[in-house]
Amino acid sequence: MALSALGWIIGQPDRAERLLSLTGLSPEALREGLGDPAVLGAVIEFLRAHEPDLIAAAEALGVEPGELAAVAERLIA
Repeated sequence: MALSALGWIIGQPDRAERLLSLTGLSPEALREGLGDPAVLGAVIEFLRAHEPDLIAAAEALGVEPGELAAVAERLIA
């Protein structure tokens, strides 16, 4: 689900730029970290930090916002 959320973010240049800016990740680090739970957790934390993005992403992915937000807890724990 985190990878799908990342795909949704990347598909929107303004959000993608904000993700990179706020997380400090470079495009290369993001690509290299696709299998890293910490990187994927950072993607979900990015969405959790801005509720309108969380809600929009959840709608686009066909899940409840709480379900998407809970993914970070599983990745980081």
